[in-house]
Amino acid sequence: MSDDSDSEQAKIPKGRVSRFTQLGSMASKIAGNMVAQGVSELAKGNRPKMKDLLLTPSNVMRVADQLAQMRGAAMKVGQLISMDAGDMLPEALSDLLARLRSDAKSMPQKELVEVLSQQWGEEWSSQFIQFPMQPIAAASIGQVHKAITSDLKRLAIKIQYPGIKQSINSDVDNVAGLIKLSGLLPKDIDIKPLLKEAKAQLHDEANYVLEAQRIAQYAQLVKDDDVFVMPKVEPTLSSDNILAMTFLDGEPVESLVDAPQALRDHIIEQLFRLLFVELFEYQLVQTDPNFANYQYDSQSHKIVLLDFGATREYSSAMAQGYMDLMSAGYQQDREAIPEIVLSLQLIHDRLPQPVMNTIFDMCLVACEPLYTVGKYDFAGSKLLQRLREQGMALGFDKSYAHTPPANTIFLHRKLAGLFLLAIKLKAQVDVRTLFAPYLNKTIHC
Repeated sequence: MSDDSDSEQAKIPKGRVSRFTQLGSMASKIAGNMVAQGVSELAKGNRPKMKDLLLTPSNVMRVADQLAQMRGAAMKVGQLISMDAGDMLPEALSDLLARLRSDAKSMPQKELVEVLSQQWGEEWSSQFIQFPMQPIAAASIGQVHKAITSDLKRLAIKIQYPGIKQSINSDVDNVAGLIKLSGLLPKDIDIKPLLKEAKAQLHDEANYVLEAQRIAQYAQLVKDDDVFVMPKVEPTLSSDNILAMTFLDGEPVESLVDAPQALRDHIIEQLFRLLFVELFEYQLVQTDPNFANYQYDSQSHKIVLLDFGATREYSSAMAQGYMDLMSAGYQQDREAIPEIVLSLQLIHDRLPQPVMNTIFDMCLVACEPLYTVGKYDFAGSKLLQRLREQGMALGFDKSYAHTPPANTIFLHRKLAGLFLLAIKLKAQVDVRTLFAPYLNKTIHC
């Protein structure tokens, strides 16, 4: 085990003041860099823009390292923005946020032992014949260890970073302030409702008792589906800050880029089928788009489902709205789209008609996999590129400033993540046939 100076480890600042000081110190250093760079540019006769000075490579590295050390909401907000905005952000900021998807630093061994002793007692190690101090994964809210209990159970044990729950609200506010300072968001956009929902979502994700309940709830829904397998919670070792589950074998789905085409197609087909079932039948959707939430067990030929901290319930009305929207797309019924989009509050009705027409057209284009007969070639479609070009044009129109309901944003993140995974695996799937059973159906409350 390496010492605390290891770049992959860092002690987590716990108190609100210490975490704010971390951000304040980072902001001061960034401001110093901006002044120095600005003077240099002015000396050359250039008039630099604020956001260009903010997003220099040195500042980007400083922000990424600081947020990765703080973990929690500070890191999660960066991940949310990265998944939502993607390539529409400046290259430097995109690089920063991409790092935040994978650069979490694990707890030093001393801190980890303190946490385990507080949760399980000083003699906690007697319950295991193997408990490696090095985690197999580290993320924004906790890290995961693979362990073997004294009765030979293989477990994946998710351990929450200390102080994360208490830091969520202030971290979201502080990071939102930094984002606002960057000038990257249109001034007219009111992100307060989204920030409020982000805090609520992060508190849910930090509530391991709730996640254990979600796992049991979701497992009951898919228990007769022989394509998927889920971990089971080990209640005797689980608590508010620790979630112990059966360890499931599997390799990351995103690593199967060189697997046979049929296998790649099968995985994406089943994940799209599951999405339709989640939304239209269960009204319970695991909305985290992280590729790491899916693994494939080549021995059992099953898809492993992981991480249910971001599982959200959807109303029958919202599920019906999306079923109607997809049905309109399936039938290429452009005339039906405006009323549905407005009812879902994806946009407001005060937009100029040309802007609304562009958005309605984008909705139809986004339904391309649904109206394509036969297998849809995700990698060859360039669909995201086409939508991005239209979206970039809208991005300069301040009249579009609008924050849709949080549940729609989380659902869109899930859709976007699944689409990106399908592109990565170069999958070819008949999405139209998968959706056909839901065409023009009514969801009963």
